[in-house]
This record gives sequence, structure tokens and C-alpha cells, in this order.
Amino acid sequence: MAEIESLFVTRLYRAALGERGGIDVAELEASCLAIAEDDEAGQAWCEENGYPGYTSYASLDDLPWRFPIFKDLEAVLDAHVAAFAEDLEFDLGARKLKLDSLWINILPEGGTHASHIHPHSVISGTTYVAMPDGASALKLEDPRSARMMAAPPRVKAARREMRPFIYVTPAVGDVLLWESWLRHEVPMNMAEDERISVSFNYAWA
Repeated sequence: MAEIESLFVTRLYRAALGERGGIDVAELEASCLAIAEDDEAGQAWCEENGYPGYTSYASLDDLPWRFPIFKDLEAVLDAHVAAFAEDLEFDLGARKLKLDSLWINILPEGGTHASHIHPHSVISGTTYVAMPDGASALKLEDPRSARMMAAPPRVKAARREMRPFIYVTPAVGDVLLWESWLRHEVPMNMAEDERISVSFNYAWA
């Protein structure tokens, strides 16, 4: 009898931030909005590069040092990332995964974030601060796509693990983690209100 097994699994971690420490999401949202309003360098970078809305990615690289709420967030994320690394069965030796970068994303109606990966990192992720009705899901791409060559498309009712793209709609206060080589994007935000998130990378320190 034929035997079929799944190989080379792609893992996606999803949990509530509060499972591993308390974070006031309302305070986090207020901080994101206040920082965006004051960060003239970030605003200028977004305008120069055609980035819709606001990101602190190119302007502020020390949010946990500047703002206590982000320092608290780092401690909670450390615990989630450690749990995910254990599930992935990483052999980290005497080293550990350490927060390498953390930034704010504020995406207005009509805004998108094109498909990309996070080089030089091990685990990447996002925690969700404001997700109004109609806000974009996270779109994840099968990492084998470039190697499928002449493969036919999948049937519409294909099992979730067989689909070329997966859409994940997080709730406010959720954290999603994935290995940094996994290509992902944020499709157009159809909500009238802003979609606010905080993204981050962990490197092998």
C-alpha cells in the first residue's frame, strides 16, 4: 500500500501576546501613533520612497530603549520566540536568538506592503495593534514556488498545507512568528481606518 508523508515542514506560530506576559495594547497603539506623528525622519523616508502610511523601519532602531512599552514588548516577544525556537528544534548551542530590529507599521486605506523576506535574520514576526474591519490579512507564499517549474495549479479546494498561498487574519494582540526566509506580503488594506502593527527580527546572537 502506498505511503505518502509530508517533508520539510514550514511552521507558523500564532499566539496571544498575553500568553507569555502582559502588554497594554491600547498603550502600545497610542505610543505607535505618537511616535509616527513626531518622527519627521521616518515621515520623510516614507515620502521619498513611496511607502504608504508610516514605518519607523529606516529612522528609529532603538524603540525598546526609548519607550518603556516597547521594552516590555521585547521581553514578551523574547518568550514567544524562545517557545517557537524550541518547536523548530534549533540547536543554538551556547548562543541564543536575540532581538535585532523592531519597527512600527501604520498602513492606511489602500496601502500595501509588497512581497519580501527578511535576510540576515532567523525568526521574523509581527504583533498586531489595530486591525479594523476589512484590514489586510497576512499573505504567506509557499517557499518552493520558484522551483515548481512546470507544475500545474492546485485545485481550488486543495488542502490548506497544499495551497501556494496562505492568508492569515490575526486579531488585535496576536503575535505571528515564522522563519525569516518565508516570503510574505500585506495585500491592500480595504479598511477605512489604519492597520497598525509592530514587526521584528531575531538573529542568532
